[in-house]
Amino acid sequence: MGTSEAVLQVLSGAVPRLFHSDSCFSTSDSIYASKFRLKCSRRRASRYLQFLKCSSVLQYGVGGIGSGVPNKKADPSSLQICKCQKSESVSGVTTEDGNGAWFVDNAKNLNPINGMVNAPNVLEFQDLQHLKQENEGLKSNSANGTLRDTFHKISVDSIEDEAWDLLRESVVYYCGSPIGTIAAKDPTSSNTLNYDQVFIRDFIPSGIAFLLKGEYDIVRNFILHTLQLQSWEKTMDCHSPGQGLMPASFKVRTVPLDGDDSATEEVLDPDFGEAAIGRVAPVDSGLWWIILLRAYGKCSGDLSVQERVDVQTGIKMILRLCIADGFDMFPTLLVTDGSCMIDRRMGIHGHPLEIQALFYSALLCAREMLAPEDGSADLLRALNNRLVALSFHIREYYWVDMKKLNEIYRYKTEEYSYDAVNKFNIYPDQISPWLVEWMPNKGGYLIGNLQPAHMDFRFFSLGNLWSVASGLATMDQSHAILDLIEAKWADLVAGMPLKICYPALEGQEWQIITGSDPKNTPWSYHNAGAWPTLLWQLTVACIKMDRPEIAAKAIEVAEKRISQDKWPEYYDTKRGRFIGKQSRLFQTWSIAGYLVAKLLLADPSKAKILITEEDSELVNAFSCMISANPRRKHGRKNLKQTYIV
Repeated sequence: MGTSEAVLQVLSGAVPRLFHSDSCFSTSDSIYASKFRLKCSRRRASRYLQFLKCSSVLQYGVGGIGSGVPNKKADPSSLQICKCQKSESVSGVTTEDGNGAWFVDNAKNLNPINGMVNAPNVLEFQDLQHLKQENEGLKSNSANGTLRDTFHKISVDSIEDEAWDLLRESVVYYCGSPIGTIAAKDPTSSNTLNYDQVFIRDFIPSGIAFLLKGEYDIVRNFILHTLQLQSWEKTMDCHSPGQGLMPASFKVRTVPLDGDDSATEEVLDPDFGEAAIGRVAPVDSGLWWIILLRAYGKCSGDLSVQERVDVQTGIKMILRLCIADGFDMFPTLLVTDGSCMIDRRMGIHGHPLEIQALFYSALLCAREMLAPEDGSADLLRALNNRLVALSFHIREYYWVDMKKLNEIYRYKTEEYSYDAVNKFNIYPDQISPWLVEWMPNKGGYLIGNLQPAHMDFRFFSLGNLWSVASGLATMDQSHAILDLIEAKWADLVAGMPLKICYPALEGQEWQIITGSDPKNTPWSYHNAGAWPTLLWQLTVACIKMDRPEIAAKAIEVAEKRISQDKWPEYYDTKRGRFIGKQSRLFQTWSIAGYLVAKLLLADPSKAKILITEEDSELVNAFSCMISANPRRKHGRKNLKQTYIV
């Protein structure tokens, strides 16, 4: 039996059970599902069978984002419209080869009502799996292989379609225009906390996904409106945020107009940390904002945004806040616990790698976008000095592999001199037993933190991946980081990519460092939980190093569960087998991270909007610092180095 005939026979009646009740949500979600099922059914008709090419205008209005038609915030009930036309092609099977007729003929059996498809006439993901299992008895091995490929492609396409639908449903509007995406839209949870707000760090993968799709308006609006919030006068214990600080999040609120209770207006209400759990200000928001601004210009070709006076001023304010003089003598950025993606107490206060990687990337992006003018000369000079010192500091002192571990193991302590080997007075006993056994012979990574007498040897995924993408790590170090991820796949990827850090804090160490945080129990949440959103950073790093197969393998792992599990925020346990105990479902950056990873793998050249490369000036400066022995003796009269390196 030919392959096409086998597929045709199977789909046209060889299987007694093709359809079952809608499984978009479990029975426990029946309250929400009753309203959502029709929308899910309509989408699935296109997603799984692809009988119809549907153009939904839900939430986006008639024009949609990036269409050039003004968007209006319309009543969702009036936008449940679906313009459909029959499709002559399904996953490459056309009517011309004789095999498309079944799909077209059976499309007529669908019962559209007001542009919707009845739920019983929908082929779902679970049905595809059931169908695949019941046809394992086909005689031809080649037919089996092709059938598996067909079902795999249909299921993967359906996951992507579902992700796009969910991402677009998370869009937030301000004065009729799209401005961002909420953190999560979990129908099973009534306690939204601040997950109904637009977080700057959470929107980054959403913004990149829209950019890669050619939908630029929402990203442009986000950039300009968050810039307006930069100077918003907010206080926490009578202290205003530093000039240039970007908020962690904002919310669109409808308030009555002054003096007229019958009229209302929309306002943006930012949170700089004064309402956040732990009351910590975000250091990474401004850094991510600069990175997204550069990505917008490179992807859209619209450089007018970054050339605006207010945007140039915003960039400078962020840079001045970050490179301001203080008591810290290191070129790294000194921050408190909870100031980045790990926004709770996890022992990362000081100079966490994640912030340093974002800081380095933002400096490179800003230098590329700053307009050459007299007022920028001093800032550019300071920026270049910081780039050289920061890159040397991280590459030299944060790097560990078997060779470096053996060197630390033999460190002498209490050295006082300019040419000391153990500059930070690290005690060899800090090398944990887990690290001795865990470190592979091939590979290495950048440690999580470095301070006097303290090295945090935990592996932090975002910091290492973004060090690769930004060029903070050398080429050899970048390959070694990916080598380590491959060597420790069972620990870092396991059942769901990707561990936020490794290993988890346990026992008395967990009690002391986290303050007995019940959300950050071992192998949960920030304490070595698995975060699907990290897929997109892994993909960017792999593409830069020309090793996309690593990211493709991780995405394949995620696709086995993430849609069925309703796109959780994070996963628990050492192997990432359980949905996080307090994990929000339909987490937007889990959805967007998956989409960005898929889009970049489909066209790796698009990763250039996120990748930064060192120029010859930086490479030469760094080479000079390496060639001159960093352990050389300094004379006080000739000591002109601004930062400790």
